[in-house]
Amino acid sequence: MRALSLDDFHRRARLRLADAVYDFVAGGADGEVTLRANEHAFGAIGLIPRVLRGGAERDLGLTLLGCRSSMPVMIAPTAFHRLAHEDGELATARAAAAAGVIMIVSMASTVAIEQVANAAALAGGPGLWFQLGIQPDRGFTAELVRRAEAAGCAALVVSVDTAVFGRRERDLRNGFLDLPDGMHAENMRDSSGRLRRIEFLPELGWHDLDWLREVTALPIVLKGVLHAADAAHAVRRGIDAIVVSNQGGRQLDTVPATIELLPAVATAVDGRIPVLLDGGVRRGTDVVKAMALGAAAVGIGRPVLWGLAVAGQDGVRQVLELLRDELDRALALCGCGRIAEVNRGLVHLRQGS
Repeated sequence: MRALSLDDFHRRARLRLADAVYDFVAGGADGEVTLRANEHAFGAIGLIPRVLRGGAERDLGLTLLGCRSSMPVMIAPTAFHRLAHEDGELATARAAAAAGVIMIVSMASTVAIEQVANAAALAGGPGLWFQLGIQPDRGFTAELVRRAEAAGCAALVVSVDTAVFGRRERDLRNGFLDLPDGMHAENMRDSSGRLRRIEFLPELGWHDLDWLREVTALPIVLKGVLHAADAAHAVRRGIDAIVVSNQGGRQLDTVPATIELLPAVATAVDGRIPVLLDGGVRRGTDVVKAMALGAAAVGIGRPVLWGLAVAGQDGVRQVLELLRDELDRALALCGCGRIAEVNRGLVHLRQGS
């Protein structure tokens, strides 16, 4: 029987993946309160459709930082795709390109950015963005930036919510602390070919972003902005876009769901730069709700890995097409012919939300 939802892919992936790998992908920090909240919070938001508005076809396309996407769904950066399928990020990039959506390639990719970019280009994709964690060694960080630029990446997505590593109890119980033999974070090779470990920078500050702006002309996107004051400051500092993200519940536990924090962030930004969101998106209706509350687009992370585990490139393609079909149907039933017509009037925050 074919998969009818992203949850179907999740269930099938659970049967295919080794327990420790499944827990690594599915798990969150500490008691996993935020992990659960990300999905559940969408259920606390209702949709109020408009009627008698005409329009036989919907236009789902948009442009983000110069990249044309076929729909307001992106592939969020997730690490180590080869844990799910031997083709890893190559399969994901090809599926994203075929679907016409932007893929944000993780710094912790198990395939080097040059190879991922080549696979996406050959498949005619709209472009790649590169997720960057600024490393203590600025020379090596600048080298990573130059590699992303040379590979044709259209933006840098800087993770700003990883001062230290979240405590993931599932991984500790399983002893899953290193990648299997022969698998590496390939972007962490320096110019001599030596592998480096990904390091965190507790003292990361706005001055580091000023430095990064001097290093590159690429648009800079901040991933992990949850507080309205930080969002407003990002605009003042010339940041090009922000992602409302709590790392899928994998960093600070008990942080509210991203969809709950989105409205205040969107209000603070006031349309001056794009606001993106990830965390808990599992349905096309979730995409509509996020857009109604101020997001220009959403990212999906775990569902991509579920699709990859089930059927490689074709599994990722199916995940994206399921979301596209659901989004198109939701827009039709909401009375919207274009995604630009989605607005706050379409959502109802249920009592107690």
